[in-house]
Parts: sequence; C-alpha cells; structure tokens
Amino acid sequence: MKLYARFLCMLFKSQMQYRASFVMLALGQFLVSFTAFLGIRFLFDRFHAVQGFSYEEILLCFSVVLMAFSLTECFVRGFDVFPSLIQSGGLDRILLRPRGVVFQVLTSRMDFSRVGRLVQAVWMLAYAVDNSAMAWTADKVATLALMLAGGVAVFAALFVLYAGLSFLTIEGLEFVNIFTDGSREFGKYPLSIYGEGVLKFYTYVIPVALFQYYPLLYLTGRSDAAGLMFLPLLGFVFLLPCYGFFRWGLRRYQSTGS
Repeated sequence: MKLYARFLCMLFKSQMQYRASFVMLALGQFLVSFTAFLGIRFLFDRFHAVQGFSYEEILLCFSVVLMAFSLTECFVRGFDVFPSLIQSGGLDRILLRPRGVVFQVLTSRMDFSRVGRLVQAVWMLAYAVDNSAMAWTADKVATLALMLAGGVAVFAALFVLYAGLSFLTIEGLEFVNIFTDGSREFGKYPLSIYGEGVLKFYTYVIPVALFQYYPLLYLTGRSDAAGLMFLPLLGFVFLLPCYGFFRWGLRRYQSTGS
C-alpha cells in the first residue's frame, strides 16, 4: 500500500503541473454530468414521478451510479487504456519488472480530472439524502455504502474485461463502451423503467441492477427483503471471471514487436 500511495501522489503531482488544464478538464467533466442532471430536472418539471419513483429517489439512484463510475475511471483507468500498452510495447516492459501486472497497470494511469463528475455525484447524493422522506437508519446507510462499493466492482470488472479482449484484438473494441458508458447512462433511472428485457440483461449478464435497482427498492421501502442490501456484493463475484479472462489472455500474450 505504501508503494501504491507513492504512485498515487506522483501521478497527482504530475497532473497538477498544468493546473489550468487540470481545472478545465475537471470543469468539463462536471458540465457533462450536469447536463444529465438538467435532463432529469426538466423531466420532473413536467412529471411528478417516473414509474412511481420521486425526484429525490431518481437522484439517489443516479448519484450512486455516477459516483461509482467516476471513482472507477479515476483509479482503474489503467485497464481502460490497456490496448495502448500492448500497441506501444509498454506491456513488455511491465512483464519484465518484479512487481505484479495488475499493480503496474493500475498505477500506469490515474485520471484525477474525474473529480468533476465526482463532485456532481456527491452534490446530487447530498441533496437526495437531505430532501428524501426516507429514514436513514444504520441498515439504510450500510446499503448505500454497499451500492457504491458494488458499483465500483462492476465497472472495474468491465474495464478488466475490456483489457482482456484487447489481447485478442490488439485494438480496443469500442462496442464495450456500450456496457460501460451505456450502463452509466441507463443508470440515470431505475432499470425497471426500460422494460423487463433490459432489467434481466442488467441483472444476469451485466449485473448493474444488483447494485442500482434492487437495493434501491429496499432503500425506498418498496421491499422489506433485507437480503437486497447485500446484492451489490455480487459485483465482486462478477469481477472474478473478468479477471480470470484477463489472466487467460495474459498467459497467451505474445509481444507485438513494438
């Protein structure tokens, strides 16, 4: 952990060398997510609820997804840009070093400008918590924390899966963004509003609903099943096969000769 903290500080200092650029990037990230918030705000200016969910409940749902995605983009960015390591020959250098591959990939890239999105998510969450009619008991707070942890695990798993696929294609597959960026966009609203087919897909294939929709039912009192609060932990289970696929690709990797 000491070495990881050193890399984190080093990467942060390097990005802060150009502070004006960093601030503008962070501001850009904030404004992009703010437009999504405005879309929700305008929708609720016209309608008072979406499939029975109130404005504060929608903000709670979206803020968790956006916060999880922002944290993943910041700290697991190395897997998101992994194809560039293969193309440039950087992976060959990583394999020659005594440290683990995962550690080196994680510390190869961190994007702290994602703090813009994170600030937006924290603001929405604070507003939703302060204005909702929910009673924030200890189990509800724990559910919210598990939703965030499970969200980070699911998005990290998708980044790792994307990195694993690049062993087969060398170039990054843009269609994977349908599941990463697409999941973030779908996550603006409870997944049930998109229909049963979408809900099943995001339950059994890409388990976004396990940290976004089902725990939300427990938070909002629509279900008394306390087991729903632990469903986000299955996000870490989803991470295992994605990591296994990455390791499978790594064992069969041959240098690109770059």
